[in-house]
Amino acid sequence: MADELYEELEVTDASHAVEDQKANGDDNEMYGLVQHVESSFQNAKSARFIDEQRWLRAYRDYRGLYGPDVQFTSTEKSRAFIKVTKTKVLAAYGQIIDVLFGGGKFPLSVVPTTIPENIAESVHFKVHDPSKPEGQGALPDLEPGDTHQSVMERLGSLKDKFMPVQSKLKEGPGTTPQDVTIHPAQIAASKMEKKIFDDLEESNAVKKLCSTAFECALFGTGIIKGPYAYDKEYPNWDDGGDYTPTIKTIPMIDHVSVWQFYPDPDAGIMDDAEFVVQRYKLSRSKLRKLGHRPFFRKNAIKKAIGDGENYVEQWWESQLEEEQSGEPTVNRFEVLEYWGNVEVDLLKGFNVTVPAELAREDQVSANVWICNGELLRVVLNPFKPTLLPYYAVPYEVNPYNFFGVGVAENMKDTQLLMNGFMRMAIDNAALSGNLLIEIDEDNLTPGQDLEIFPGKVFSRHGGAPGQSIFGTKFPNVSNENMQMFDKARQLADESTGIPSFSHGQTGVTGVGRTSSGISMLMGAAAGGIKTVIKNIDEHLIGPLGKSLFHFHMQFDPDEEIKGDLEVHARGTNSLMADEVRSQRLMQFMSLTQGQQAAPFAKIDYILKEIAKSLDLDPDKVVNNMADAALQAEIMAKIQAKMQPPEQPQIPGGPPSVADTQGSGNGNIGIGQAPGPQEAGFSGNVAPANADTATAMPARGAV
Repeated sequence: MADELYEELEVTDASHAVEDQKANGDDNEMYGLVQHVESSFQNAKSARFIDEQRWLRAYRDYRGLYGPDVQFTSTEKSRAFIKVTKTKVLAAYGQIIDVLFGGGKFPLSVVPTTIPENIAESVHFKVHDPSKPEGQGALPDLEPGDTHQSVMERLGSLKDKFMPVQSKLKEGPGTTPQDVTIHPAQIAASKMEKKIFDDLEESNAVKKLCSTAFECALFGTGIIKGPYAYDKEYPNWDDGGDYTPTIKTIPMIDHVSVWQFYPDPDAGIMDDAEFVVQRYKLSRSKLRKLGHRPFFRKNAIKKAIGDGENYVEQWWESQLEEEQSGEPTVNRFEVLEYWGNVEVDLLKGFNVTVPAELAREDQVSANVWICNGELLRVVLNPFKPTLLPYYAVPYEVNPYNFFGVGVAENMKDTQLLMNGFMRMAIDNAALSGNLLIEIDEDNLTPGQDLEIFPGKVFSRHGGAPGQSIFGTKFPNVSNENMQMFDKARQLADESTGIPSFSHGQTGVTGVGRTSSGISMLMGAAAGGIKTVIKNIDEHLIGPLGKSLFHFHMQFDPDEEIKGDLEVHARGTNSLMADEVRSQRLMQFMSLTQGQQAAPFAKIDYILKEIAKSLDLDPDKVVNNMADAALQAEIMAKIQAKMQPPEQPQIPGGPPSVADTQGSGNGNIGIGQAPGPQEAGFSGNVAPANADTATAMPARGAV
């Protein structure tokens, strides 16, 4: 991407940046803006306390840890935790990743609108110009033995000269076989799609989206941030071995942990949020590096570092730590990044220029960073249209709540039941596996050891009647407990919508014993994940793709990507196998091979879609406008050279080769001999009144 693209962005934001030294304003004004950010953070933190408890419970179930709310009696010996929650979470995570990235391509597409504006949907031009004689077209005359490659090599620079065909473009699709149809809107959409894919590859989007998908399955909500300008360093060494890296500014996206994300407590979805606060835990070196990023106040960063580390652990952080030795030491800084509405009066003392269209507004959207009571950065929101650069995707929508419901929360009760029944079975098995020993000491000789072991010998009083040692076996009810455990496991399948056979359970009976039966079961099991993929499409993939699209439309100088386009998330479409889709496309293409149906089919679009379904780059395997025109011209000339000239029919001569039906005008078949009064008849013609028998001698007569 051109550097000029980002220079425009920097010029736009430079007028909004906070200077290191404020021209106007005092500490009270700065404190007012800091207080606004801190109060918003405290409100959001208090509002999500119940959600933090849900996440902590989900984390413990995933790790197989008992919380402080679980109390064991003195008779309970087993502390077993059966981590079925981990299995279900990983199964859901695997299904999401397989649907989104199983095809090796990001599930996003850019397509023209139904009726594109300011760009033609389709244009066409004719390959041959009837007004020009043979040999004066765009291509040179063909020579014997020519191939497509040899002609392209002889063309040389003529290929570039072939582009004047654009002057002959006419809007609309072609109507004759000699017309070549092109779709400019589709070409612009394809180039824009490649731009977005390149941005995602540069920012390592697949890895970050995988982290988001994992938290989405475990905690119920995944967060992605972006796009934002980021200076990426590309390693490079010159001929002398010196390291001279290349710095390129790219649109970056990043994963944000749900624990560090504090949204507007009154918002049900991200579009309704008035503000968002992201909390950072930075070391001294990372905080100092912020000074190298655009529009950060270096003096404020130095002052914040000079005041010392101020990070205070939240209550859930200590719960996440399995072991802690002594009092936690604070050696980090707490930095808050605020995105949201700010009163215009709070910005007057910081040289922040409010655009004319927002001059009459009471509040504007801004980005503010604070640490240790210092304003590290204050700029107006650079995104147009105005948006908060965060995308929150729920695994399962939680009605009237911002944060969604995950797999672990859906099966928390069944996990509790499975743990309880398994502990009971283990304790009962341990008890029933040993005998309860009863000893009558009155019949035994006093003073001897009462320890029981194989081969033990006890001495009795002489003549003492009755048995002295009794062994009692405790009833074993482990089977009943395990039956309840299996029932709880089945309920976990129902509550999560993830059957056990879908993640490798063996011993499937019934309809699942056959290949077709298990195929039907797997197809039915995929129905539950469709809702999750739909949420990811609507709340993450689609909005993120649109943000990157708006970024390029606003800052990219490449005119070939501009057009009336739409961004579509294709996660749900990925559920249909590419093999099935390619088969359907090929079947449709075979139906349009006839002369009557061919004019109604967009062959170039079908070929590109088939290439996509086969995981091929359509721009590399399907010709563009110039190559398609050259190929059509070459094929037309080759066919014209290969077709023999039509031979005139000579009276009385051999039949013409034009007819291959054996009807008297071809060289295949015997044809029909000419009769009297017909051209080519070699017999004697009798007079009109003569006897036929005497006028026509027999064949072979002299």
